Amino acid sequence: MRRFSSIISAIVVSFLLMAFYSKQPSDKKHEYIGVKKCGMCHKKEKDGAQLKIWEESDHAKAYKTLQSAESDKIAKELGHTTKAVETEACLKCHAPAHNVDAKLLGKKFKIEDGVQCEDCHGAGDDYKSMKVMKDRAKSIENGLIVYEDEAAIEKQCITCHNEESPTYKPFVFAEKYAKIKHNIPKN
Repeated sequence: MRRFSSIISAIVVSFLLMAFYSKQPSDKKHEYIGVKKCGMCHKKEKDGAQLKIWEESDHAKAYKTLQSAESDKIAKELGHTTKAVETEACLKCHAPAHNVDAKLLGKKFKIEDGVQCEDCHGAGDDYKSMKVMKDRAKSIENGLIVYEDEAAIEKQCITCHNEESPTYKPFVFAEKYAKIKHNIPKN
């Protein structure tokens, strides 16, 4: 009888440990899918036309900005020996995913797309499916970054829109956010 209860105890402990560890946060690194892939589901007017808002924003042109003679001049004046488009100090805000491990970049991901969806909302490969996206908790569990209020959004924005930028102009969040706000409309 003791042996039987020991076996049962061992099984129960095993199940409890499995349950505990299966609920722990994953160290999994999510893969980037690229703005065009995100845009496949986020382009319809009735759903908020997020792709169009991004395409018309300065974020979509951020990388391209670094390819100008003016950007190269600024980089040089700051003491950089590389073109702006090759300079870490520039790329960190104009193409935030520039230094992501290439194994985590999907076929449709293009660094030339500048500041894109996944730079703010997290790499999308694990939350891109409609099944996952329909469940907010599951989306977040699979890498989606959701901002609970405008203060959280502003905090994200000022990681780049700050005085560290050599072309910084005072950042008026409400004014700038109005240009890129891309909520999903409530039905």
